[in-house]
Amino acid sequence: QVQLAESGGGLVQAGGSLRLSCAASGRTFMTLAFGWFRQAPGKERELLQRVSWSGGTATYADSVKGRFFTSRDNAKNTVFLQMTNLKPEDTAVYYCAATSGSDWNYWGQGTQVTVSS
Repeated sequence: QVQLAESGGGLVQAGGSLRLSCAASGRTFMTLAFGWFRQAPGKERELLQRVSWSGGTATYADSVKGRFFTSRDNAKNTVFLQMTNLKPEDTAVYYCAATSGSDWNYWGQGTQVTVSS
């Protein structure tokens, strides 16, 4: 089993930045890939970015390209999502998820990010 806990959400003005953290426990961190998702009210949950066990990243949402950056610190068992130039449409609950294969088997509880205009 893997336990994930997100933190770092909050209220920020448009143009500002936030860094989300996802602390993992319960399984060897290095064997896992992680993804950042978000879900806005009335919308489906979407995959934003993924980071592999080696630190390679991929972006899946065009809306965050060049503004959001995912990284991992294997010594601290933590994954980060650095969000810059935030926009009101980035308002959502942000989730961290983990996989050891192709399915996102493990999820955090989510953290609210609200961007005011």
